[in-house]
Amino acid sequence: MNRQLQTELDAALTAVVEDIRRAADELARVLEAERDALASADAAALDRIGSHKQQLMQQLEQYDAERVQLSEALPAAALLATRWQEVLQTLANCRQLNQRNGSLVAQRLEQVRRALAVLTGQPGDAELYGPSGELRARPRSQQLAQA
Repeated sequence: MNRQLQTELDAALTAVVEDIRRAADELARVLEAERDALASADAAALDRIGSHKQQLMQQLEQYDAERVQLSEALPAAALLATRWQEVLQTLANCRQLNQRNGSLVAQRLEQVRRALAVLTGQPGDAELYGPSGELRARPRSQQLAQA
């Protein structure tokens, strides 16, 4: 491989790793914003954040495919090991943030299920909605009190 080509490939790999780092940092910020939106039950913000999060995940997948391709062609890929470890640490943090947000969603879902059980008179463990949101059972009205 000639010197100029190797220099260009090294620069491309460095740029891709930097793009991954920026996208991972942005993902961490988006996950924090998602947590805030979950805590405040802001459905509009959750919708926007979900779209942004999906876009970032697609970018990260694309960048990583480029990184893998460039790394295979370059012996100098080891020079980026420190920067890559920082990226991996940021991504691990993103995974923890996402798991935390998922736990918060699960808690909210359980609260809604309990409230629906009270309102419908069905046992609390009855599955009212399927995984894709379809209604599984027909809730029946029940008088809770009379004045």
